[in-house]
Amino acid sequence: MLGVSDAPPAPLLLVQGDEELLAARAVEAAVASARAAEPGADVREYEAGQLTPGEVAEMLSPSLFGGRRVLVVRGGQDARKDLAVALLAYAKNPDPDVTLIVTHPGGAKGKAFADGLKSAGATVVAAAKLKGDRERVAFVRDEFRRHGGKCDEAAASALIQAVGNDLREIAAACSQLLADTDGKITPGVVARYYRGRAEASGFTVADAAMIGDVPGALEALRWALHVGVDPVPIADAIADGVRTVARVASAGRGNPYQMASSLGMPAWKIQRAQERARGWSPEGLVDAMQAAADCNAAVKGGAEDRGWALEQAVFAVAAARKGPAR
Repeated sequence: MLGVSDAPPAPLLLVQGDEELLAARAVEAAVASARAAEPGADVREYEAGQLTPGEVAEMLSPSLFGGRRVLVVRGGQDARKDLAVALLAYAKNPDPDVTLIVTHPGGAKGKAFADGLKSAGATVVAAAKLKGDRERVAFVRDEFRRHGGKCDEAAASALIQAVGNDLREIAAACSQLLADTDGKITPGVVARYYRGRAEASGFTVADAAMIGDVPGALEALRWALHVGVDPVPIADAIADGVRTVARVASAGRGNPYQMASSLGMPAWKIQRAQERARGWSPEGLVDAMQAAADCNAAVKGGAEDRGWALEQAVFAVAAARKGPAR
């Protein structure tokens, strides 16, 4: 992520990726750097699909009065051919007093335009959606670190479980915790501030089912449904819990930190799965995966009583754990 500095940003900047928060932050940082270098910088923003080559030429033409200018073109994938041609022609010899910022979500649409900007020497800022727990945990820890706070992997995971995977909500939660605490974030701190949401999490249901705690799983499930948690993420959490234990169990015993890279998950999650795996047989895990798949099909397929389908999954997973001889 670009930071704000007194030096103006690069004359050509391509913000590429489909994560809106990261893309917005990259644009904001570049604009802030331009204004830090020159407070009176002229900043204009356009949607590529509504911008004409003539408007671009006017904005990018040398100014009689000088001064830094910033042109933000959002949605570069929607640029018409004539606009893309005009911008790429400019990119070959950009004005040092102008910063051209283009956002593009990636993908096939408008790819030639994005590739042309790269070939012209544009500075590329990646803003792709985060994939999996490891990247989201890293994002949370970096959010606290950038603002002088401290957060370990377990606390970051607890926060994600409490607020969900939406990056804007995660960032807002980090900001709130930093404002309300001394900046040292632990799982206990997260539980204290997000107790209602954390206890209603599908992960709580899954964790209890995986250790055979049927009363605890049913209590967490009924509370989650009572406070309005959608059944789909609960079903997903149950399936994820079973898959994680199965993957870790099949990898054999080992140091969680050494296994993290090959399994593609954080060490704390591997360690917890290793603890869960002690009560499972390979046959039991197969049965549990089938139960989780049946639950997902029922919940996402519009079953008349999705709560009943989730309860049956809890019973089935717990029974699978106690099932075949180990």
